[in-house]
Order: sequence, then C-alpha cells, then structure tokens
Amino acid sequence: MLGVGEPATGEANMRSVSEEPVPLHEEFIYCCGAATHVLKCGPWKDLSKDESKNLPRLLFMIIPGNPGLAGYYRTFIQALYCGLNQQYPVWVVSHAGHCKPPSGMEMIEDTDIKELEDVFGLNGQVEHKLNFLKKNVSKDIKLVLIAHSIGCYITLEMMKRASELQVLRSVLLFPTIERMAQSPQGKLMTPLLCKLRYVLYMPVYLLSFLPEGVKASLVRFALRGMKTCDESSITTSVNLFSVDCIANILYMASQEMMKVVERDSTTIKQNLKKLIFYYGTGDSWCPQHYYDEIKMDFPDGDIRLCEKGLRHAFVLDASKEMAAMITDWLRDDLTKL
Repeated sequence: MLGVGEPATGEANMRSVSEEPVPLHEEFIYCCGAATHVLKCGPWKDLSKDESKNLPRLLFMIIPGNPGLAGYYRTFIQALYCGLNQQYPVWVVSHAGHCKPPSGMEMIEDTDIKELEDVFGLNGQVEHKLNFLKKNVSKDIKLVLIAHSIGCYITLEMMKRASELQVLRSVLLFPTIERMAQSPQGKLMTPLLCKLRYVLYMPVYLLSFLPEGVKASLVRFALRGMKTCDESSITTSVNLFSVDCIANILYMASQEMMKVVERDSTTIKQNLKKLIFYYGTGDSWCPQHYYDEIKMDFPDGDIRLCEKGLRHAFVLDASKEMAAMITDWLRDDLTKL
C-alpha cells in the first residue's frame, strides 16, 4: 500500500475492487442544525486541519440520491476505496434529516441559532453539503464529487455557488438534472408527492412499532424481485420506517418535482471538462432521450450511456460494478496528480 496522501503512479498501482475489509468510520453529526450521517472510508477521520502533513491530496465525496441515507452507499465506498488502492479517503454524507439519529440525538439540533432556513428542502440540501465541506475539509484538498440521481443536481449547484471549490472531477450517475416531473416516473409520482404524501405518514407510523426483524423481513419481501441484493441496503432501508425520515425524504422529493425543470446548461458548459455523465438505458427518472439531447448539445462532453443494464438505484445490487467502472474512468486523472 502506498503512503498516506501519495499519488497514484500508473496502472500497476491501481488495485482491482477487493473483498478485503477496509477501515470504515461512522459519525452522526449536526450540520446546518440537522442530523447528518457520515461514513468515512480510510484512516483519515479529520481533513479540516490545514497544518497537518498527513492530509491526502484528494477526497472522494459521494452526494447521494433520494432517499439520501449514507448506508445505501456503504458497499460502494468500500469498493471504490479498494479500487483506488486505498490511497484516498472516500466519504458519503447523508442528506439533512434523512438518517435516523442514534438514541439521545434529535433530528434537529436544540439551539436558538437557526443556521439555515428550510434545511430539509432542495436548496437547503445544497447549502448543507457546502457547509459540511467548509467545516470538515481543508480548502487545500482537491475533490472528486460522485453524485447519484438528485445528487447530480445538488453537485452542479455546488459548483455554481462555490466556484472556489477545487473540483478535479464530478461524476454524475443517472443524473436527474432536468424535467423530473415530465419523466415517466415523475408523471406517476408528482401527484402523490405534491398532494398526497401526508397520507403515507400514518401507515409508516404504525409500521414503526414493528420489531426490527419484522421490518427487515418486509424490506426483503419488497426487494424479492432482485437476484442479488446488497445486505447493507436491507439494513439501511429499515430506517425508512421512521416517520421523521420519511417526512423529510418525501418533502425533498416534492420540491424536486417542482424545481428540477430546466437543465443548467450554463454551469455544465463552464465545467464541461470536469464532468462525466452516466445515463441509463431504461431509466424512468431520466429517460434515454434526455441523454440524446444533452449529447447533442455538448458533443465534446464526456457523456456515457450504460451498456450493462444497471438500474437507477444501482446501490441495491451493483455497487461493486459501478465502483470498478469509476476507478477505470478516473485512472488517467489520478496518474497526473
């Protein structure tokens, strides 16, 4: 293994995705006054100290989709960390209020100071990620932002609002960055999310009283159609039996339907050389003609179409495969560091 912070020096130093256990640190913190779950792969637990000689050159940070629970990405960040030869930290930060806080921790920090208005909304989630970086990551560390679904919209907004961020690359997986309500899934979900979401709270409240084992069995039943399902996805999904979590998840989703309308082509154009887009072929949230159109508008962009049949929610059954692809895509960038 190379030394901490030492850059990659060619293909021979890039390890294939490994099965070996890797260091994984888990934290529940308040960010912008909201409960936030952070998973950190690698020995680096604190990247905020500018004077430290052991800081890595690069942080891989995952911006999740919705539901934005960090646990869904546990296998993904472990596989990515191994694929990167364990040289760089790989972190995933949950969306504000999407995690179920541990006993003794409230969803909202008990303080008279309100850091951010509407932290659980879409705009609040953008500011939440920027605030996390400001408080927890040295400005001297370069970033690779790996975003999934609505996380891609959040990432583009982060790059737009904070141009000072040292973003080496942004990888946008199954990007919901335009016309969400007009997508096949959006047409189905918009009425439910915008008008009827409160109806879902009562059954979730009643189900929350079930034993944890029964909840896990219900999740397994719901995912029974998959040939292989990541075990961490099952344990993470049990958190969805919390009314507070579901309320914040559905509230954010309702805003997505209303606010994610036009693609931000200006920000894309300004950052085109830093962006990698990865669209699905059967994705009902960002259908293939969205890919065709952005490919036509940005012929020089790195805009890819999935040839492996991966689902939009790839974390359920294809985390290792996705991590291996991303490692390959970024190989040249890392050897130049």
